[in-house]
Amino acid sequence: MTRLLIIEDNPELVANLYAFLEPLGYVLDDARDGASGLHLATGHDYDAILLDLMLPRLDGMTLCRRLREEFQNPVPIIMLTARDPVDDRVQGFALGADDYLVKPCSLKELDARIQALVRRAQGRNVQGTLSWHDLKVDTRAPQAWRQGRTITLTPSTHKLLLCLMRAAPEVVRKQEMEYLLWGDHPPESGALRTHIHELRQHADKHFDPPLIETVHGVGWRLAALPPPAPA
Repeated sequence: MTRLLIIEDNPELVANLYAFLEPLGYVLDDARDGASGLHLATGHDYDAILLDLMLPRLDGMTLCRRLREEFQNPVPIIMLTARDPVDDRVQGFALGADDYLVKPCSLKELDARIQALVRRAQGRNVQGTLSWHDLKVDTRAPQAWRQGRTITLTPSTHKLLLCLMRAAPEVVRKQEMEYLLWGDHPPESGALRTHIHELRQHADKHFDPPLIETVHGVGWRLAALPPPAPA
């Protein structure tokens, strides 16, 4: 089962993609503008993203750059565009895109390219997990493991922990975490700290050493620690 996010503002093309890909077993989500697409891409775990370049609210190039640089998200990205200038393709690849197709394209070829990218990306995660020091996190289900113990997470703390894991040991800024959980409409300022406190209660409180560090005035990060000693 391949989870695919379609970020495309052409409703007719989106309908055609659903009609072709869903019978093949794909699980699909879609967004009709770049800001909504970024919110979905950073809040869920996808096997690949189809990304249009010309989008309202946030263009595809900027979205791709933010996914790679700010969120450290390695999800395979296929850029879709009605244009075919070489400079666009070069810029897209430089920003982290994995493939590039010009619309209209063969849907059979698109399926083949998606599957090739998904197979290539499987080596990035080991059995669907991310690891940092002695902490492992399931990329699809809200659970983690540390020192032989299972940690049950909420959907929100799972998103935050995956974000920290993908960025480690770099700092994830407070604004990035707020956008990850609530998009352009974050609640009052104490809500994020409540979620961070809850994450620490589950992933840090009963373990030594603690991993989640506060960088005052900036955000949070996972501590850069030496690897645990062999048992």
